[in-house]
Amino acid sequence: GCYHGHADSMLVRAGSGVATLSLPDSPGVPPGAAEDTLVAQFNNLDAVADLFDEHQDNIAAVIVEPVAGNMGLITPNHGFLEGLQSLTSERGALLIFDEVMTGFRVGPSGAQGLYGITPDLTTFGKVIGGGFPVGAFGGRAEIMDQMAPMGPVYQAGTLSGNPIAMRAGLTTLEHLTDPAVYEALGSRSHALVDALANEAKNAGVALQTSVVGGMFGFYFAEHTVNSWEEAETCDRERFASFFHGMLEAGVYLPPSPFEACFTSTAHGDSEVEYFQAAAGSVMKTL
Repeated sequence: GCYHGHADSMLVRAGSGVATLSLPDSPGVPPGAAEDTLVAQFNNLDAVADLFDEHQDNIAAVIVEPVAGNMGLITPNHGFLEGLQSLTSERGALLIFDEVMTGFRVGPSGAQGLYGITPDLTTFGKVIGGGFPVGAFGGRAEIMDQMAPMGPVYQAGTLSGNPIAMRAGLTTLEHLTDPAVYEALGSRSHALVDALANEAKNAGVALQTSVVGGMFGFYFAEHTVNSWEEAETCDRERFASFFHGMLEAGVYLPPSPFEACFTSTAHGDSEVEYFQAAAGSVMKTL
């Protein structure tokens, strides 16, 4: 259920895009490119431990979205992230947080700050540049010192350090130092989710919701959703009808039930009210 980019070794399970179309992985990935990638269930620490037991000292790292945003929005069970940290530390593997979605969306220090877990490495996406094509990764000094020119691991890109992207990134980060930004994001996310849940209840439609910081998700399902297996059982046809109804009403949601939704500082009370009115009208047609 987690997605870590369009790298062949990470397309063993290709994420929300092909999941929406019921495709298990991405064509064109040779078996050898992905044979060293193991897949475990999110929120299932025993499944991760079983892989360590099976492969002993051959696991180099565990990479995870600390809040899964590619199967809707699923937050970590209590103790799951702590368990991953303990397990990787005991087995001599690195813990990598993919915070491309959660970084600077759920809090100023991302999900790791929200849950109090410091991974060995962290990845960030273009949110740090206000949408400009920029990303970043970082971690413990002894790991980062392995990167060239200090160490033997080569990493470079044509746009690395692009001046415009760097200026956009610095400006965005300055803006995000204001605590009021995250208060607004959290408030708007909860308001949208509450509006959605209320309209579903009024229409007699089964709906499950999840929210953290500036991220939220929802499922047309009778049961709570805590894993990819449970997310797969949601009513995709009803979601598609809701998506197209909202689109006709002027609200553009992610076109997949497996993609998280985001709020921004551009959203205000009027947008929440418009969203609720549209959702109420569409829910009655489902």
